[in-house]
Amino acid sequence: MNTSKTPWWRGPRGEWYVVAQVLLFVLILWGPRDVPGLSWPISGAVSSSAGIVLMALGLGLSVAAALNLGSNLTPLPHPKDDASFVASGPYRVVRHPMYGGVILLAFGWVFHVEGLLTLVFAALTVLFFDIKTRREENWLLQRFPEYAAYRSRVRKLIPFIY
Repeated sequence: MNTSKTPWWRGPRGEWYVVAQVLLFVLILWGPRDVPGLSWPISGAVSSSAGIVLMALGLGLSVAAALNLGSNLTPLPHPKDDASFVASGPYRVVRHPMYGGVILLAFGWVFHVEGLLTLVFAALTVLFFDIKTRREENWLLQRFPEYAAYRSRVRKLIPFIY
């Protein structure tokens, strides 16, 4: 038995990011929601409605991004070997629209379930995607020379904001 073999999740294409991302999603969806002694500050109908709107926007952005990527789509942050540079569709206004969509989905879920701990998990997701995109963008810069100019003119995660 070869004990020096690297586990699949520590692969060279950023596999561990996918594992961490799934764990964050599990926390957001099924993790603890409440902080003892604290309550959600917005009324149920308003909060839930805001959550549904954010989730719809996030889902729409993520689906549009996935469709626009086409065969370039991969769960890993490392681009596919045969990938082409995409700067059209939602990629015109944000460099990582799928991540931005997931962030909107996460915060929509926060408002829908009115969970203060869920808010913490969603905030951690923003931090996580910020870190993940730094690594991903290094790979994109190595692969696509035009990425540097694109990065200087297009927001990173949230359209028109960040």
